[in-house]
Amino acid sequence: MTRSFVGAALLFLTASFINNSASGQTPANTDTIQVATTATAEQRIISRVDTIYIAPAKEAKTPWYKTLSIRGYAQIRYNRLLETNPQLKCDQCDRSLGAGNGFFIRRARIVFSGNVHERLYVYIQPDFASSPGGSALNFVQLRDAYFDLALDAAKEFRIRVGQSKIPYGFENMQSSSNRLALDRSDAINSAFANERDLGVMFYWAPSEIRERFEELTSSGLKGSGDYGVFGVGVFNGQTSNKSDANDQLHTAVRLAYPLQLANGQYIEPGIQAYSGKYVVTPDQLSTGVSLGSEQQAKEGFTDRRVAASLVVYPQPLGFQAEYNIGEGPEFDPETLSIKVKPLHGGYAQTMYRMKFGNHILIPFAKVQYYDGGKKHERDAVSHKVYETEVGAEWQPIKNFELVADYSIADRTTRSFANLYNRQHGSRLRLQAQFNF
Repeated sequence: MTRSFVGAALLFLTASFINNSASGQTPANTDTIQVATTATAEQRIISRVDTIYIAPAKEAKTPWYKTLSIRGYAQIRYNRLLETNPQLKCDQCDRSLGAGNGFFIRRARIVFSGNVHERLYVYIQPDFASSPGGSALNFVQLRDAYFDLALDAAKEFRIRVGQSKIPYGFENMQSSSNRLALDRSDAINSAFANERDLGVMFYWAPSEIRERFEELTSSGLKGSGDYGVFGVGVFNGQTSNKSDANDQLHTAVRLAYPLQLANGQYIEPGIQAYSGKYVVTPDQLSTGVSLGSEQQAKEGFTDRRVAASLVVYPQPLGFQAEYNIGEGPEFDPETLSIKVKPLHGGYAQTMYRMKFGNHILIPFAKVQYYDGGKKHERDAVSHKVYETEVGAEWQPIKNFELVADYSIADRTTRSFANLYNRQHGSRLRLQAQFNF
């Protein structure tokens, strides 16, 4: 009896100490063990112990490398079916166009991405099918390496640092894995080869709109991804994987908003612009081509554009159009020099999304026009482009897509190597895409 009484007294004192330490308050996030009571005298003393509090175990933090996801896609093309002119080429569009080409790995990309901290998002994307030029193929090259720092808990305000896409043009923002036509239009894509550069960007979008950007991509509606409602930034200006050449930064700004109508239809208007000085470096220049004044050769050529975009997402009928105007470096065949010249052009595309069981079929038609230079090509080649494409994308399963694209083109280029080169013709192009 004495041992029982002492045990009960010790238990009572222990519980009293715990309660006094808690100042009479129940600690947050604690578990409670209720002590049962009976009518015995000894247990009546124990019954004064109301609760015993046990601190919860701390959850182990997930290592940052386990928060990263890995995904990717690959594209295999053949462009020479029903070809009428093997001299009809476009290196910026697709290096496997025309004579001397067969099957071609257009893309082989793996993306490493994830939130390594509640305020830091990492995105790294190498491409295993890049070409440094000539007949050399399938070199590894860095496409993206950027880091998003969220300025608020909702991640509505972000700063992006690193190599990433420049916020200019819907089609430029759109991943090749989502695009219907096999290549981006000359008019918009001539602004930035590979669509990327190294710099610092600021993006803003409300949380619900960020979710909408994600839905427009993940649902198969061919969205551009989340580049904010408003984006502005500074970057080197010499295009991706190239260092700055004049100690002057380019500036870009973009405003786009995906509207949802009462019937559920999504429409996304947008406007964007950029400005800077582009340097035509010695490795881009043929012997005998002049750059004008020494100051212009050092500081670069005026390089600026403004573009308007309109996207009506395919639900099931869709429409997409963009047009840009501006000025930039372009080869002048009369003076054998590079001058700042006006440029303009754009494209329009219509598509229709149909679903048959688990199969998705999206026929499309696209027309484009461009008159201007391509600053990143040798001697800033002058281009005049007319092209029409008709095709369809078939998705029997989520991990496989097949595109057939019949194109009719008329392309005229002027460069030091060929002062006048006009080629026109048609071809049927096929692409198999594998998503993983």
